[in-house]
Amino acid sequence: MAGSYSNWFIRARLKTRQLLLLVALDEERNIHRTAEALLMTQPAASKLLKELEDALGVALFERLPRGMRPTWYGEIMIRHARMVLSNLNQAQEEIGALKSGRMGQVRLGAITDPGAQLVPRTIARVKQQYPLLDIHVAVDTSDMLLPRLLTGKLDIVIGRLLQQHDKTNLIYERIAEEPIAIACRPEHPLLGVPRLSLRDVAAMGWILPPAGSVLRHRVDMAFRQQNLEPPMNVVETAAQLMTTALLESTDMLAAIAQRLADHYGRYGMLKILPLALPSKMDEFGFITRRDQRLSPGADIVLTALKEVAAEIYPAAPAN
Repeated sequence: MAGSYSNWFIRARLKTRQLLLLVALDEERNIHRTAEALLMTQPAASKLLKELEDALGVALFERLPRGMRPTWYGEIMIRHARMVLSNLNQAQEEIGALKSGRMGQVRLGAITDPGAQLVPRTIARVKQQYPLLDIHVAVDTSDMLLPRLLTGKLDIVIGRLLQQHDKTNLIYERIAEEPIAIACRPEHPLLGVPRLSLRDVAAMGWILPPAGSVLRHRVDMAFRQQNLEPPMNVVETAAQLMTTALLESTDMLAAIAQRLADHYGRYGMLKILPLALPSKMDEFGFITRRDQRLSPGADIVLTALKEVAAEIYPAAPAN
C-alpha cells in the first residue's frame, strides 16, 4: 500500500513550489510575471517547470510568442495542484485551530432554501455541543458553489447537480424539491384580486435571480408555457436582503423559494401572492467530494444536517 502512494511522487520529486508554479502560471500565462509573483528568477521558474514536465513525460504548457497556455495535460495537473494546495491550507488551519483549543473549521455552501432553514437550525444544534467548532457558510447558486467544492474551498454543498455538472467525483444524497412562490409586500394591491393569472402580472416589476440560474429559467418557462413573454421590467439579484428590501418599498414581485417565503411571511415581511407557477425547482441534496475524506468537524456538521433535514423535509435521508 505504501508503495502505491509514494512511487510516483518519488520518481517525480514533486515539490510544493512546482504546484505553486503551476497555479501561478495558469493565472499569469507568462513565465516572467509568474517568477516575479513567486519571488524567484525566471531561469529558476523555467527549471522547475522543465523538471516537472520531464518527470511526467508530457508538455504542461504550450509556449506562445506572447505567453504560455496550458495543454490538456497541464489543465489536469493545474486542477489537482489547486486541490493539493487547498488541502494543505486546510490542514494548517485545522492544526492551528486544535492548537488554540478550537475543534477545527467547516466550510459549508448552500442554496437559498436550505440556507434559510436547514443550515441555521443545524448550526444552532451543533453549537450546543461543539461551541468552538468554526463554521463558515456561503449562500449562493449551485453553479457558484460546486467549483468551490471541487477545488477544496468548501467541504459540503447543499445544492443541485444539473446535467451540465461533472458528477464523476461527487457524492449526491437527495433531500427534497423546492417549490416556487411569488412574493410581494403585505399591502400589495394584487392581494385582493381574485383568480390571478400570469397574464395579470407579466407587466409588473419583478425581482429575479440572474439570467442563467435555475430559478430564472423556471420563471421564464412558466410564462412561455402560457404563450407570454417573460417579464421585461426586472431587477436581477441573488441577494435575499436586497430582495426583501425592494419588496418592502415597492409593488414589485419576486419569485423565491416557497419555504423562504413562508419564513419571511411568519415575521410579516411579505405575503405570498395566490398565483401558482406551473413548474418546480429541481431537487437539491447534500454534495461532497468522493476523493476527499471529511474532517472530524465537517463529519459532525454533515451528520447534524441529515438529522435536521429529516425533521424539516418529507422523505429526507436520515443519518
